[in-house]
Amino acid sequence: MARRRGLRWLGSVLAVLLGAISTAAPASAATAAPAHFVVVGPTGDGLRQTEDSVRAAGGSVVQSWPQIGVVVATSTDPGFAAEVRHRPGVDQAGATRNLAEQLPPAKPAQRVERLEGTVGATAAATPPGAEPLEPDQWDLAQIRADQANAISQGSKDVTVGVLDYGIDATHPDLRQNVDASQSVSCAGEGVPNTDPAAWAPKDETQAHGTHVAGTIAAARNGVGVAGVAPNARLASVRIIDDAGFIYPEYAICGFVWSAEHGFAVTNNSYFVDPWFLWCDHDPDQKAVAEAVRRAVAYAQRKDVVTVTSAGNSGWDLSRPIHDTESPNNGGPQQDRMTGPDCHVLPGELPGVVTVSAVGPLGVKSYYSNYGLGSTTVTAPGGDAKQVPSTPSRNGRVLSTVPGGGWGWMQGTSMASPHVVGVVALLRSTHRDWTAQQAIGALAAQADRLPCPKNYDPDGDGKPDAVCEGGSTGAGFYGAGLVNALHAVQ
Repeated sequence: MARRRGLRWLGSVLAVLLGAISTAAPASAATAAPAHFVVVGPTGDGLRQTEDSVRAAGGSVVQSWPQIGVVVATSTDPGFAAEVRHRPGVDQAGATRNLAEQLPPAKPAQRVERLEGTVGATAAATPPGAEPLEPDQWDLAQIRADQANAISQGSKDVTVGVLDYGIDATHPDLRQNVDASQSVSCAGEGVPNTDPAAWAPKDETQAHGTHVAGTIAAARNGVGVAGVAPNARLASVRIIDDAGFIYPEYAICGFVWSAEHGFAVTNNSYFVDPWFLWCDHDPDQKAVAEAVRRAVAYAQRKDVVTVTSAGNSGWDLSRPIHDTESPNNGGPQQDRMTGPDCHVLPGELPGVVTVSAVGPLGVKSYYSNYGLGSTTVTAPGGDAKQVPSTPSRNGRVLSTVPGGGWGWMQGTSMASPHVVGVVALLRSTHRDWTAQQAIGALAAQADRLPCPKNYDPDGDGKPDAVCEGGSTGAGFYGAGLVNALHAVQ
C-alpha cells in the first residue's frame, strides 16, 4: 500500500501535510538561523569535554544529558557536525532537523494539520456498571478490558507517561488521573519545562495525546468512556511542537524524563522527524539514531516499558522500503530505497514493544504497518472499513478529546495505548515484576490471530498485503491480540 503524503505521527491517519517544499540552498552562516544538532560522547563527567568541544567548534550547548552521553547543541554553521566530529570527547554528531532551519525564511515548508473523525459522541443505552459511552467501545470488549476491570482497574502507584501533544488535564474523564507533578514539556529544544501551560494541548486541533490518554486511563466515574486501566496515574510528557513535529531532541528529553521519574510504561504513538527512517550510512542520521537509542536504553535500564506504534504506511517493515517523502520538514525530498541499516525511530529500536493495529473484526487495519519479526503484539486501532455491532456502528476508536468531549480516531496510535493500558494492569497486579517480565507476559498472554486467507480490504480482488506466519499470524500480529483479562488473573 502506498504511503499517504503527510502522515505526521505514527498514530492516526489524521494529519495532512500540504504546501510546497522549498528546494532553496541553505543561507550563509552569517545570516542563517541556528540549526540543531546532537553530539554523542562519553557518559558522566566525561561529557564536559564534549561540551567544551561543542563551544570550540562554534556551537552553543542547549541541553546536556550526562546520563546518556548526549549534548543538544545549536550552531549557525551548517558544517558544524563535520567539524565537531574530530574534536575530543566526540563520538558522533549530526543535524537533528536536516538543516531545514537554515533555509531562507521566505520559503518555508508549509504545514496544515487537521483532525478527521473527531465527531461528538452521544450516549446510548448504558448497561449496568458501564460508562455512558462504553456501548460504543468495541475495543474494550475485544481485548476483554471490560471483564478485567471487574477484577482490577489498575493502581495509582503505576505511572504511565504519555509522550505526545499533551493531555487536557481538565477533562472530566481524565482530571482525577493526571499527575501535574510528573508532567513536562520537552517541545522547546528538548529542554524540560514543567509549566502546566507548556505540557497541555493548545486547543482541539492537538487532540492526539488526550485521545491516547483516555484509552489508557479514562476513569470509571459515570462520565463518558472508560480506559483499559481506569485507576492508573497519567503523566503528560509533551514532545510534539505546535507545528506538529517530533524532533529527536524532544523525544530524547521525554525518554530521559520517564527514566528519571519512575514511570512504569510510556506510550509512544509517533515517529521521530524529519526522516521516516534513519539510516546508518548517513553520519548525521546515524548520530541521531544513536542518541535516541541511548535515551530509550536508559529508560529500559530504569525499568520502563517502552511501547510504540508500528505506523500507518501499510509498509512491510521486514523488507526494504521505498521512501520518497523524507525529510518532511523542508528541503529537497529524497527518493531512496532503504535497507537493513535504516530504522523507524523509536519503533524499531531494541527492546521496545511495537504494536500493529486491528479493526473491530479482528483483522489487520488497512493502514497498519506489519512484518514478520517487526511487531510485538497487536491491539485495536480502528478501521472505518470494518463495521462493529455497536450503537454507532463506527469502526474507529472512541476516546477523550480536549475541551471535555469525546471523539473517534483510527491509527496504530490508537492501538499502542491499549497495550500500554494492559501493561499498566500487569504492573499493578504483579508489583514485583520487572519491565522485561511484564513484556514477556504481555506476549505470552496474547491471543493468537491467524493470517487472513485473503487480505483484500479495498475489495479489488488483489491482496493488499501478504501475512507471513500462517496459523500464528505473526507477520501481521506478532504474538497476537493483547488480553487485559489475562493480565489481572
